[in-house]
Parts: sequence; structure tokens; C-alpha cells
Amino acid sequence: MKYQSKKKALILLADGTIFYGKAVGNNEGSAFGEVCFNTGMTGYQEIFTDPSYFGQIMVTTNAHIGNYGVKEGEEESDTVKIAGLVCKNFSYVPSRKGMTDSLEEFLDRNGLFAISDVDTRALVSYIRDHGAMNAVISTETDKIDELKKKLAEYPKMEGLELASRVSTKEPYFVGEPDATYKIAALDLGIKKNILRNLAKRDCYIKVFPFDSSFEEMKAFEPDGYFLSNGPGDPEPLSNAIEVAKKIMEEDQPLFGICLGHQIVALAQGISTFKMYNGHRGINHPVINHLTGKGEITSQNHGFAIDRKETEANSDIEITHTHLNDQTVMGIRHKSKNCFSVQYHPEAGPGPNDATYLFDQFIENIKQRKLETV
Repeated sequence: MKYQSKKKALILLADGTIFYGKAVGNNEGSAFGEVCFNTGMTGYQEIFTDPSYFGQIMVTTNAHIGNYGVKEGEEESDTVKIAGLVCKNFSYVPSRKGMTDSLEEFLDRNGLFAISDVDTRALVSYIRDHGAMNAVISTETDKIDELKKKLAEYPKMEGLELASRVSTKEPYFVGEPDATYKIAALDLGIKKNILRNLAKRDCYIKVFPFDSSFEEMKAFEPDGYFLSNGPGDPEPLSNAIEVAKKIMEEDQPLFGICLGHQIVALAQGISTFKMYNGHRGINHPVINHLTGKGEITSQNHGFAIDRKETEANSDIEITHTHLNDQTVMGIRHKSKNCFSVQYHPEAGPGPNDATYLFDQFIENIKQRKLETV
């Protein structure tokens, strides 16, 4: 791909601000979504296929994207989930032992529109100052007014239910059927590495569609329940909230990650809010109040739970806090077998500081089994 042949492109923000760049490859057209940025230096394949990013235009702060290609087995879902990609330098000639494709070919195969040669430092700085907003990336640089009109009509992330767009349509199984533990997982946009972490801890997982009832999940006779990550606003997910309530009413082992964490909070009467700018990266510092230890974590969320309401809830204890802005990163129920975290302990991509949380879930299941013998 020669630089001279790149087609002119732009990113237009909802407030009318425009940044110019070039189309990646031979792509033409437009893509709409909420613009956000990720500060990770590596892991773009996992990020682009993470269902939690559904409906978002991803700006990568790392200056070079694509230089190590892609590798089969490192994706977090079966398809690319971001709405579009914006980067500074796109590498058309990747080099990596074991890679199975270039990023350009990977994006073309998945039908993802991307633009490069954008001043991403200026763009990210602008987003940080003005907050998350909808945007469009396009090669139709001569149709600004038409793009503005379409962008004004594009739905905002707040109040948007997206779990149904990424959840499985039919239940499926992961792991060995003769495993020691059975887990019923509600798929709100589950990542493959979460399932891998559970399976390697001797779990047999049945993954249920987002709108499954508690009774359907209970019929599997699981030893524990899991509420997954996922995209969009948590408050419209009334069924998932009801499922969480019933699991806690029966005091069954329950673990929630990210969107699942927000569902646990909503089931306890704690509200959520849209963040001015979400947390997206693999370098977020978190303090564990139970151990006093710090953790470097992988995060991806644009919503959070209300801290004051959490502190006022006598049934809930805050277990983890983000050290940059003091948002709630983890909670546990004081009298029920339930805990959740706002970040991603499965580290796909990211550090492994928090993988112990899967072990904690298994220990909770073991304790529950001993109590019911």
C-alpha cells in the first residue's frame, strides 16, 4: 500500500470539530459511533474484537498500529466489534513470529472502516477536555453538511441497550463436561478469555443468551453464576437485573465483571452514570482495600456505579477503588455470596495482577458446596 494512493478521510465530532487523515487500504464510506480512546501499547486485536466496544469508534493513542499483524486465537470474539478505527501510523508491512495475517487484511475481512494519519494526540486531548461524544469517520470529505445531519440523528450511548446485539442467540458450552464445577454465565458480551480462565480452573460453563431467565439458568444446576462484561448502558437491562436479584436471594455464588458489576449494583438499588470519559487501557491503577495492595489493571467502560449510593448501602462493601479518580472498581455483598469488579481480571489484553479474582470465585463456590453437604 503506497502512501500516495491513500484516500483523504476525516473524523467529524458531534460538536462539529473535524480532524483530517487518510483512509486505511482501499476502504471508502463512513462509520458512526461514540468516539473513545485506548491507551494500551499492545493488544489491538483483542481490543478490536472485545464485545464491550460494540458501537464505538476506537482511537488508539499508541503511534503505531498493525506492526505485529494478527494471530489466530488472540481474538476475544468471533468478529470485530468496534464501529471504526482511528490511528496515527498504520503499519502495512507487519513482522511477528507466528502471525497469521496483516491487520489490514484482518480489518478488510471483517468489513471494518479505518482511517490513519490523524493527529491522535490532538484528538485525544480534545476528547479528554470535551468528553465522550458521537462521531463519524468518512472518506466523503466533500459532504460535511450531510454527515453532520446524519451524525445528529445517531443515537447516543446513554440509555442505549446493546447487549442484545452481541450476546449469543443460543446457549453453548465451554470446558470439559466432567469438570468439578458447573458455571451458568449470562452473556451480555462475554470475552473468550473470561471463559478460558474459568475452564482452566476446572469449570464447565454453559453460556446463556442475555435475555435468559433465572429459572432457565438454574435448570443447569450450576455451582455458581457469572454476569459478563458487555457494551452500552446497563440500566435498560431489566432482565439481567432481575436475574442478579434472584441469584442473590438464593445466596448462590455470583461473580460479575464490568457490565456484570454494574448489573449487580443496580440489583442492590445502586444507580449508574455515564462517565465524562471512560476508562480504556491496560495501565489503570486500582487499590484493593481488602489486602492493601495495588493492582495495574485492564479496563474498558464508559459507565460506573455511584460511589455515594454505594457507601450509603449497608449491605454493600467497596473492595476496590480507582486511584486516578476514586471511582468504585469493586464491591461485595456483606451477607450474600456475591462480588464484582469494574475492570477486566482476564487480562485480554493487559496485566495479570487481578487474575486471583477467578480463584476467589472458585473458593466461594467450594465454601458454598461445603455448607450444603
